[in-house]
Amino acid sequence: MSAERPLGLGDADVLGTAEAWIRAGRTVALATVVETWGSAPRPAGSHLVIDADGHFEGSVSGGCVEGAVIGEAIEVIASGEPRLLEYGVADETAWRVGLSCGGRIRIYVEKVV
Repeated sequence: MSAERPLGLGDADVLGTAEAWIRAGRTVALATVVETWGSAPRPAGSHLVIDADGHFEGSVSGGCVEGAVIGEAIEVIASGEPRLLEYGVADETAWRVGLSCGGRIRIYVEKVV
């Protein structure tokens, strides 16, 4: 996330949720939009927090690819290995999950310990 872009209130709430879930003993992954091109639904720095049961809060795509990211995040929690995901209008997965806005997004998913 760029230091020039202040953390949005919604993003702060997501990070606070991640912290609260960890304190409650839940295993958590954090998905962060790290790069966008064209018409992207959420800006770089947007967050989605996911627990091992698939509960989530926040948004990385305005709903377009959240389901796919949640599935990837559950695998990241299980393996402990981070992933860099990319969805775009030319990507068949993006069309399948609803990212047809003409942009592309890159999302970094990591287990939070």
